[in-house]
Amino acid sequence: MNAISEAAVTEKYLKLYRDNIGKISRASSPYVNSLRKDAIGRFNELGIPSRNSEAYKYTGLVPFFDHNYGSYFLPAADDFRKAENFRCDVSDLDAHGLALINGYYPAVNDRLKQLPGGIWVGSINEAALKFPELIEKHYNKYVRSNDDGLVHLNTAMVSDGVFVYVPDGVRMNKPVQMVNLVDAGEDMFNQRRKLIIVGRNAELSLIICDHTLAPKKFLTNAVTEVYVGENARFDIIRVQNEHNASCKITHTFIHQERNSVTSSNNMTLHGGLVRNNTWHYLGGEHAETMSSGLFLADKFQHIDNCVSVEHAFPNCTSNQLFKGALDDMATGAFNGRILVRPQAQGTFAWQKNNNILLTSNARMDTKPHLEIFADDVKCSHGATVGQIDEEAMFYLRSRGIDKHEARQLLMFGFAHEVIQNIRIEPLRERMDSLVMQRLRGELSRCASCVVKCG
Repeated sequence: MNAISEAAVTEKYLKLYRDNIGKISRASSPYVNSLRKDAIGRFNELGIPSRNSEAYKYTGLVPFFDHNYGSYFLPAADDFRKAENFRCDVSDLDAHGLALINGYYPAVNDRLKQLPGGIWVGSINEAALKFPELIEKHYNKYVRSNDDGLVHLNTAMVSDGVFVYVPDGVRMNKPVQMVNLVDAGEDMFNQRRKLIIVGRNAELSLIICDHTLAPKKFLTNAVTEVYVGENARFDIIRVQNEHNASCKITHTFIHQERNSVTSSNNMTLHGGLVRNNTWHYLGGEHAETMSSGLFLADKFQHIDNCVSVEHAFPNCTSNQLFKGALDDMATGAFNGRILVRPQAQGTFAWQKNNNILLTSNARMDTKPHLEIFADDVKCSHGATVGQIDEEAMFYLRSRGIDKHEARQLLMFGFAHEVIQNIRIEPLRERMDSLVMQRLRGELSRCASCVVKCG
């Protein structure tokens, strides 16, 4: 699309803001409302990202935004009936389960509650009443992508979100699982916001599962901010499993203090267009992070992972491992960045991106890069795009394994290197099973659950 049409699409969302800002503001806390004016101003300057932007060079979003969606700003109690019926099918996963509708915490439950063990979960607006100092200290403080208009659009228009708070010293003995159920009777645009605070010497594992419950076109723009305190540990596993008519853009900002350890794992099993933006800021000495991802794409799907790790203090460690397998006419992209500031001496940073093309029509664009401004560092990066190893295929075929099964085994071994980074054993085993289902073509939309969506 040309620049004029891109401007027209941006104007469509500016009008959406003008037409609904009164309703949105009445439903939100004063502090969240105080950020809207500056945010919509920045969105007006930046607009919807286009391929002219280096960051979105390989992913065209304008056609997805240039569509007449209904808009989801405020949930109603009836919206959560399907959420109440949802059950995770990972039977051995002992987790605190939360089912969200279109990114909103259920209004039918307590809007803010304390789970066993001391963790608080609920609505950001409700948290602004009970924990105003936490909201003012952390909300919108870790957004480091000032040149992405979609982040500012989210800040300007989201009416509420999900709040997770792990107080100092609280170490959860089981994970929290959030299931995002996307549902509507019409094509829909919705925005999600999460604020996660992990205090000093605390620990949290968070599983986020994305599912679609209706065969409509869905456009989701989601922002997640995470603060990880000193000596704390945080793991986030995102499982994306939506249908081909969905477009999902996620922005995840993880800020770490000294001696903290984090891991981020994006598992994209299915989706029409998926763009995952992840920023890691190592904001204290001896902080460590592991960022990984796996995607499986076929038909005309497009999956894009953009990862940035900023080393701002000495003696920190980061590791990136992303893998993709593309079949049919699928396309993918990886943009990995490691930035080492001058003061970040003693940095250890690794980055690897491996991709397999299963047809001649599939395409992968990869751009790993380093920006190093310190002397005492150990950094490496690399990327590969190729086909299945013919020697390995010949070895399996020579032992009586047919071609189709041999290909599945090789693909599963390729994917498992990422899956094994999941620390939660029942979830790791379930991901092995889902990936094998996906490779066999058995997983066409959502993972099995008791919510049947026709």
